Amino acid sequence: MTALDGVVDFDKAGGMVPVIAQDDEDGEVLMMAYMNREALAETLRTGRVCYFSRSRNKLWRKGEESGNVQELRGLYVDCDGDTILVKVRQIGGAACHEGYRSCFFRHVADGELHVVAERVFDPEEVYSQ
Repeated sequence: MTALDGVVDFDKAGGMVPVIAQDDEDGEVLMMAYMNREALAETLRTGRVCYFSRSRNKLWRKGEESGNVQELRGLYVDCDGDTILVKVRQIGGAACHEGYRSCFFRHVADGELHVVAERVFDPEEVYSQ
């Protein structure tokens, strides 16, 4: 049981809510993922952000493989109770599994997709361990 019981509407989207992770210091949007009740409770209990992996169908403790953990600095719920914003301290420099600081490293300009950031780490080196 958390202070958010009855505030976050997990039922609207089948037991999960989208979560936007934003850097607490500079405001950069780092990623978007999902939480279920258990992930939210663990995040609040530990102070480290935990998501629910839809592809693996299990809790995803951010950074458990890469070491790029997210320390919770603030948690906000939108007016409808169906989206969460977490403000985080990104430890390890990258939130994206492709090795970029932000998952939003591609930009569309003039109908073309452009990579607008540099990799922080090589995912083949990090995830092949």
